[in-house]
This record gives sequence, C-alpha cells and structure tokens, in this order.
Amino acid sequence: MEITANNPALRTWVSGADQTEFPIQNLPFGIFYNASITKRVGVRIGDFVLDLFQLASFGYFEDLEFGPQDFDQPFLNPMMQHGKMAMRALRNRLSDLLSDSNESFQHHTLHHSALIPVEAIQMALPVQIGDYTDFYSSKEHATNVGVMFRDPANALLPNWLWIPVGYHGRASSVIPSEQSVVRPKGQIKPDDNSDPIFAPSRQVDFELEMGFITFDGKALGQSISTAEAEDYIFGLCLFNDWSARDIQKWEYVPLGPFLAKNFASSMSCWIVTLDALQPFCCPTPEQQPEVLEYLRFDGNKSYDIALEVAIEAMNQPEKIVSQSNFRYMYWNMSQQLAHHTINGCNIRCGDLMGSGTISGPTPDSYGSMLEIAWKGTKPVQMPDGTERRFIQDNDTVIMRGVCEKNGIKIGFGEVRSKLLAAL
Repeated sequence: MEITANNPALRTWVSGADQTEFPIQNLPFGIFYNASITKRVGVRIGDFVLDLFQLASFGYFEDLEFGPQDFDQPFLNPMMQHGKMAMRALRNRLSDLLSDSNESFQHHTLHHSALIPVEAIQMALPVQIGDYTDFYSSKEHATNVGVMFRDPANALLPNWLWIPVGYHGRASSVIPSEQSVVRPKGQIKPDDNSDPIFAPSRQVDFELEMGFITFDGKALGQSISTAEAEDYIFGLCLFNDWSARDIQKWEYVPLGPFLAKNFASSMSCWIVTLDALQPFCCPTPEQQPEVLEYLRFDGNKSYDIALEVAIEAMNQPEKIVSQSNFRYMYWNMSQQLAHHTINGCNIRCGDLMGSGTISGPTPDSYGSMLEIAWKGTKPVQMPDGTERRFIQDNDTVIMRGVCEKNGIKIGFGEVRSKLLAAL
C-alpha cells in the first residue's frame, strides 16, 4: 500500500502546522487527556491534537478496520493490534482529512471539537509495555566505555562486532516525559580497596537513545528476518535510559545491569510512525567483519534523525551538552529485531526496544555524561558557573529529535525529566 501521507507537497488547513515539526507529513500518535476527557488516542498536527475517538464516532473510519472503541483507550495497543497495513491506511486517511484540499472536513463543525490545542491537554505514557529490551549498538559508545574501563587496545569485547548485544530491562519503570525521577540508592564501592557501602548513587547519568515499538510478531519458535523486520515496527520515540554508573560498576559482573538501570527510563509521548520516517532512511555504517547471514540486509535501514541533549539547572538557561544522530548506530533496528527473534523468541504488540546509547565520532556527539565528561575528568561548564560531571539533584535532562529534508521537518517533541533527591 502506497504511503500517500508522506507526499512532501501536501499542506494542511490547520493553522501554522506546516511550519512546525508536526506537519501533515508527521502525524504521530499518542495518548492525551484533560479534566473533561479521559485518556484516549490522539494525533499531533501542529499545535493541536486531533481526537480520533470523535472522528471514529462520526464514521470517518467505518470503511477501515477501526471502530470508536479502538481510540477510547488509555494506551495505543488496541489500535496497534490491527497491524502495519491497517495503521498505514489510517494515517493515509488522516492525511486526507487534514489536507488543505479537503474542504468538506475543513468546514465541518466536528473539527472545532475534535481539534484541541495542546495547551489544553496533558500527555500520558502512550503504550502498555509488556517487555522492554535495551541494546548496546553504538560502536563509538562501546569503544569509549571499553577505553575507560578496560584495555584501550581491546576496547570492544570479542562478540561486539558479531552480535547486536542486548539485555532485558524493566518495563514497569518506563515513564513518560515530564515525570520526575528519584535519585536511586544501592551498593557502591567508592574505593577499590574497601568494602562496598549503601548510599544514594553519586553518578546518575542519562543515556541518549531512540526506542522503537513493535506490532504483534510471529508465534513462539519462529523468527523475523531483517527483510521482514520493519513490517513489525510501529514507530519510534525519544528514550532516556537513566543509569547509575557507580551502582552499575559494582554489580554488572557477571550478569549485567540491574539496579543501575531499572529505577527509571523516560520516553517521549508522541510515537512517530516508521512510515513517516521513510524519507529519512539512510545507509548503515560499514560493518566489518561481514555479519552472519541472518543479520545481512538489503537497502537503507538506518535513519537520519538529528538528536540533542540539554541540561537545565534550576533558574538557569539550558546547556546543550550533546548533538548526535541516530544514523551513527552500528547495528540497525532490523538487525536488532532479527537477532532478538532468531532463537524463536516472540515479540508482542507494545514491546519496547531501546537502541542503546547513541554516540557519534566526536566529543560533542557523545550520548552520556560518562563520555562527555570522560569519567569526571572533563567537567561540563554550566551557564551559572557550576560544573557537571554527572546529573545533580534538581537538574532537568531534555532530549529532542528532528528529521529535515526538502523543507519538511518531522519531530519527536521532547523527553524531559527532572532528577529529584533520593528519598
């Protein structure tokens, strides 16, 4: 089915939307609510949210697979369970309704109630996440960490260039943008020559990531190939996978991160469909040695998404500390999903896959404070004259992402999270 919603020539009748990062070519999905509206599905267009429940109730989707009950929901999952082709048809229909050539819908009284200003609503966690997997797929990030903590001559572990390394995270502590994070406590070992102590983490860090959300996959025992993988990906969000570096350093051998990671991961509230990102696909970095057959792929499977991270201290202007890009990732999403399922592991609607920290080739493109401040040896200077080696109490971490081509911007909004003092 053709993705007519991606036509760069389209313009919308929604005032001002064409000049924002949420033009008619974007149309991301999310869950919104306010004092008079319970949580339900909306689509972002400019500075407005389109209430899909109202449109469905008036019959605008009756020839598609969707009914009003799919949108009167606190999560996107029921809508997503219709699958890739149904969601593509829905997005195409929304594009048609919002196009400036559709005068009948533009002048219908319905749009006055169904189109709600964003300042009049709040956003919620968009997906009911059953399982969450985090990958470790940036060669630059893995190399930097290896240089800092292991032998610089052998920074990458022997398996890294052969498999998209990942681990199973905690879905219950994935939270939406704007929800604050409490500084975690745990065992840390301030001195290599002394016993560990129990204390609040002294090295809370962000990790700049993208997350992708899946449709229902194949049955248990079957695998998804790299050629099929994008058929099972609904869309992407910004993702801050918070990390407590000092807790992690003590606990991660032999089974990997645990308390250092599971206290919180923050995601943006608008899910940009993979369909909307197709104009921005680009080549994956060269992979050497040649990967095993099940990880090989054809075509462009990476995406050119410009990313930035800022730290905002209380009553101070923000400080941009990283400008990176999703295209730097060594392992692409199709390879990650193929590897995740090659042993027969099944994925389900609403599963979340984190890309892993996205670091580029230069210090200004590193995706964590661990790298930016180089294990605390190169502190970041803040506007108020203070320094940051890691994130301090009452700091707010802000991540943004946008694609741009042919005068069209496709944005993700923000994932914004404040770190609170330990309880």
